[in-house]
Amino acid sequence: MNIEQLNQEGRELWNQKAQFWDQLHGDAGNRFHRRLIEPSILQLLDLRPGEAVLDIGCGNGALSRRLAELGGSVTAVDYSDGMLDSARARSAGSAHNIDYRLVDATDVDALLRLGLAGFDAIVCSMVLMDIPIIEPIFQASSQLLRSDGRFVFATMHPAFNSNNPVFFHEKEDRDGTMVDRCGIKIHEYIDVQPVKGSGAPGEPVPHYYYHRTFSELLGGAFAAGFVLDGLLEPSFAPEDAETSDYLSWYKLWQIPPVLSGRLRLR
Repeated sequence: MNIEQLNQEGRELWNQKAQFWDQLHGDAGNRFHRRLIEPSILQLLDLRPGEAVLDIGCGNGALSRRLAELGGSVTAVDYSDGMLDSARARSAGSAHNIDYRLVDATDVDALLRLGLAGFDAIVCSMVLMDIPIIEPIFQASSQLLRSDGRFVFATMHPAFNSNNPVFFHEKEDRDGTMVDRCGIKIHEYIDVQPVKGSGAPGEPVPHYYYHRTFSELLGGAFAAGFVLDGLLEPSFAPEDAETSDYLSWYKLWQIPPVLSGRLRLR
């Protein structure tokens, strides 16, 4: 299956589960989004009121609405009609005007039609692992941003939370006391093929995940003229572990499931 076919199938899968995903995230995003993703993006973005922001892969608009609340002039794009319908419905009646558009992030020309040098900032939240090719995003963003603009992304951590982590829970005798030890096992990193997986329990259909090493993830950005000047590895807090399932990220406060970064043009 080629990239175009993978991309089209991905669009169809996201349309099939758009309603489920919208209910999962609601107006402000799920726990994962609220605790890890959004805070790290906002810290790196340092948004100023009045700035023009492009949200690539906006989903049901949870982050777009937050950016608008902070004073951003937001254009939000996604390639799923279903997700955009949810985003528009949740934004209806809001005092903040968000311009939602149907745009495929793998299409450089479609992205460029949003306006050359028209944005102070671009955000791309939990998208890079869901699409078969990411170079077009960086190629277009280098032209969409103003000279002093920044590109902020969040994605699954390529070293820990990609296509192949195996969660484990063990009992250990530590100085005469039985204690629980939780973690993950990683068996592959360099060459991991795309796989279908569920993003949340109960999803109606799985979607493709695309593993990329650090060099692959950032290589396209560097080739497009970006430099990396900010990096965060958010994880849950120790208190999250106290009431969580043993086989969950909430239990693994020492291991970051998310990687967030900020890119600027050279």
